[in-house]
Amino acid sequence: MDTMMTEHTSGEGPFFRMEKINKFYQMGEERAHILKDIDLNIEEGEYLSVLGPSGSGKSTLMNIIGCLDVATSGRYTLHGRLVDELTEAELARLRSEEIGFVFQNSQLLPRLTAQKNVELPLIYAGVGPKERRRRARDLLDRVGLSDRMNHYPNQLSGGQQQRVAIARALANNPTLLLADEPTGALDQKTGRQVMVLFRALNEEGRTIIMITHDMNIAKNARRVVHIIDGELTEGGSANDA
Repeated sequence: MDTMMTEHTSGEGPFFRMEKINKFYQMGEERAHILKDIDLNIEEGEYLSVLGPSGSGKSTLMNIIGCLDVATSGRYTLHGRLVDELTEAELARLRSEEIGFVFQNSQLLPRLTAQKNVELPLIYAGVGPKERRRRARDLLDRVGLSDRMNHYPNQLSGGQQQRVAIARALANNPTLLLADEPTGALDQKTGRQVMVLFRALNEEGRTIIMITHDMNIAKNARRVVHIIDGELTEGGSANDA
């Protein structure tokens, strides 16, 4: 394993830690303060919802959690690695190996079958054809789509497309599953089915962070935090939210 992937790993402290995270954007002559002294610890195997309305800063927070953006100030440690000190290449590798993304829209490639969509991150990771086919089939079976492997996205329902997206997010066995409004484009019944799948993944030990504006969706997590005007407050367990 590359030394970059181990040099910050100490085995101490929480799986995920943000300390005094601030994010500013320059908007013309104004300097907008989007995230304000965010402190957040997550233990390995937790299932956390970040609940907030539109404009609260939750999308900016998600982008920083997912290493798609960087904070203006503060410290972010993920699985023992100090994210703030990583280069662009190291951040790209961290995203590939540590974080699985599930977005509101499945973002499947329309010209690829379900199996080929799941294989895509494995191709980027350099996994050989035989192994990536095996892994993709296992994952599609895991999300209940073993009979849809050769179907294209336009031949799948919205819920089936999102389950393919979840299988794809799991392809490289990430330590963190980051979901952004994962049921936002689904009807209530299908959304509940997807939430059952997330709960099962968490019960298997997967660490999950879900970003949402919907209280009913947030309550599926075991712990909820609230973000309003860029400030984060603890919400307790899902039953208390």
